[in-house]
Amino acid sequence: MPATLEVKCTSEDCELDMFEMHYTYDMPDDVGVADFQCPYCRETETLQEIEL
Repeated sequence: MPATLEVKCTSEDCELDMFEMHYTYDMPDDVGVADFQCPYCRETETLQEIEL
């Protein structure tokens, strides 16, 4: 099953609670939260992975 990454934006000005990314097996193993930006506020430094 492809990897899933659950992410939350911690910016106080952002209305997005959390989002989930599903990506294929072709994604490099070292890809993480720092490689993405919030789809709502476009911030990169405020994203945090949700650990289950």
